[in-house]
Amino acid sequence: MLAFRTKGYNGYGVQYSPFFDNKIAVATSANYGLVGNGRLFILGIEPNGNIQEQISWETQDGLFDVAWSEIHENQVVTASGDGSIKLFDLTVGQFPVMNWKEHQREVFSVKWNPVDKTSFVSSSWDGSIKIWTPQRPDSLLTLNPASIDYTTRATNPAAQSSTHLPPLSHQQAHQQSAQINTANCIYSAQFSPHSPSMLISCNGASKVQIWDIRAPNPLQMQYVAHGGLEALSCDWNKYKSTVVASGGTDKSVRVWDLRMISKIDQPLVTSPMAASHVRGPTPLNDLVGHEFAVRRVQWSPHNAKELLSTSYDMTARVWTDESDERARFLNTNKGGLQGVFGSHKEFVIGCDYSLWGEPGWVATTGWDEMVYVWDSKRLPRG
Repeated sequence: MLAFRTKGYNGYGVQYSPFFDNKIAVATSANYGLVGNGRLFILGIEPNGNIQEQISWETQDGLFDVAWSEIHENQVVTASGDGSIKLFDLTVGQFPVMNWKEHQREVFSVKWNPVDKTSFVSSSWDGSIKIWTPQRPDSLLTLNPASIDYTTRATNPAAQSSTHLPPLSHQQAHQQSAQINTANCIYSAQFSPHSPSMLISCNGASKVQIWDIRAPNPLQMQYVAHGGLEALSCDWNKYKSTVVASGGTDKSVRVWDLRMISKIDQPLVTSPMAASHVRGPTPLNDLVGHEFAVRRVQWSPHNAKELLSTSYDMTARVWTDESDERARFLNTNKGGLQGVFGSHKEFVIGCDYSLWGEPGWVATTGWDEMVYVWDSKRLPRG
């Protein structure tokens, strides 16, 4: 296990470089992201196993996620608590080379398109998903699930006009949290590794949504994933184009086969469903073991059956999904917990698999100001 301390800054997002096996980007926030600055760290893993800071930038508000460019080895994009998205270049010190400000509230995720590689996606508490390219000063496309969510429309009409609200800083947002409905908050959005136009997102209303940005009606599917509780993370299986995973505040990691979920023919639902109907479809697999909410889930890039999750219970866990989407009702052993990483002393937020070297190496970061690099194959069962 290797370790690095982001002193004075609490970790939120971490990602290995897609170009170099020894570079890691870490997005952090001061004061647990509640108030204060953020800092982007670029870390280098040296041959002797030490982790050293190569370069860092301080930002005016906390950083909640980070994504390496898929076409430029020196560029990294970050998600900020003030609603901005910033592009940094490792060869340019002090300031970002691009700064976008269209989101009205905290940006919780940024993910680069692994197929098209010229664009990236962001998601925000303002209820919108935006597609960007570094070559343009404005977003290419905005997707707004709230505009077609009948449950939110009925309970919070003001949320439908979020674009007319004045921008709120991250600090102001927390001061007003008692009046804020998080149902429209989109915690995660990312492109499919199988298609340049498909995306998955999840939100505070427990919905997982599948999008096709080339379709006349982009929202192709949505379903309740965690029994009405917040869905905090989602990810595509890297080997199975119809299999996804989600994690939520119900403490579970759930695996879904999209072919077994009804597709939305008309995204705008005109007859609201009874409030008691929040169970949603049945997952292909339900991986239970975390003691508190699951903050992030990620499929392994090396193994179609392996997942990694982080949680507010201060652990990261490695799972094996043995469910067979071709014989769903014949499954007798669906796998389960393979190992528990318990070195963190606070909430574990970010995680990422290394694309390089021997499969199984991962990086995690959390509120204890620590970044750990460890081997997922050598963990105790907990």
